[in-house]
Amino acid sequence: MKKYTYTEKKDTRSGFGDGLTELGKTHPNVVALCADLIGSLKMGDFAANHPDRFFQVGIAEANMIGMAAGLAIGGKIPFTGTFANFSTARVYDQIRQAVAYSEKNVKICASHAGLTLGEDGATHQTLEDIGMMKMLPGMVVINPCDYNQTKAATKAIADYNGPVYLRFGRPKVPVFTPEDQVFEIGKAVHLTEGTDATVVATGHLVWEALQASEILEKVGIRVEVINIHTIKPLDKEAILASVKKTACIVTAEEHNKLGGLGESVARILAQELPTPQEFVAVNDSFGESGTPTQLMEKYGLNSQSIVAAVKKVIARK
Repeated sequence: MKKYTYTEKKDTRSGFGDGLTELGKTHPNVVALCADLIGSLKMGDFAANHPDRFFQVGIAEANMIGMAAGLAIGGKIPFTGTFANFSTARVYDQIRQAVAYSEKNVKICASHAGLTLGEDGATHQTLEDIGMMKMLPGMVVINPCDYNQTKAATKAIADYNGPVYLRFGRPKVPVFTPEDQVFEIGKAVHLTEGTDATVVATGHLVWEALQASEILEKVGIRVEVINIHTIKPLDKEAILASVKKTACIVTAEEHNKLGGLGESVARILAQELPTPQEFVAVNDSFGESGTPTQLMEKYGLNSQSIVAAVKKVIARK
């Protein structure tokens, strides 16, 4: 089995910031809007170098989405930036009406997603955003796994014509994907080959899935790990091809198990190939204050939980 290693840890929000910086140099129509969180979203370099293309709207997220929709009408490619909770729940009506319904070319870029926002607690964490956004017709939903993939995704969505929700986070996590990768929207990435179980993971749980695969290999269980960086459109072909080999699947995500990646996978399996499935996700609850590591452990979003889910789903074959 291929082994994955890393030499550094970096936050995925910095991947977004650095990707935006490069877009500023190569895409003159890219503009950026921020709701009073320039430092948190790592948008400072773009703002400093392109002051005529940066708009600080203050704590007025709904207004930011409306402005972005207007800029898109004028031929610009707007990237909005704030916390994931404020990027979705606070402005859902504006996104639905002004962006999704009219198919505006707006990129909704959301940091501090999931539990790993940490000490700020449940009011600022979001475990519902993937479900909210994937239900909007025409909305692409992307959740990359590390710094390099987030940077690549940020650059890729500038060339995609249509609304996109790009989700990333605050904690420093292992950087293990290639620096020179080509990001393909809707194309899953196979990380390991296996015949005993499939594990499809997204975001911060991809690295945990790789760690789980190494633990399982030591007891003779070979799992196929797939990085689902794009939740919508979902790579149905990759998932079905894998479960045809393994006959069972585990889904892993830093999100409520209701409405997330797991349910999208379950729908495909129910329609195409009924298969035993286990979910590694938050069990229908809000988060709380704590360090990212503490929260991931308490809510079962780590390699140990994936190992347990794989053993359970294999027993159901």
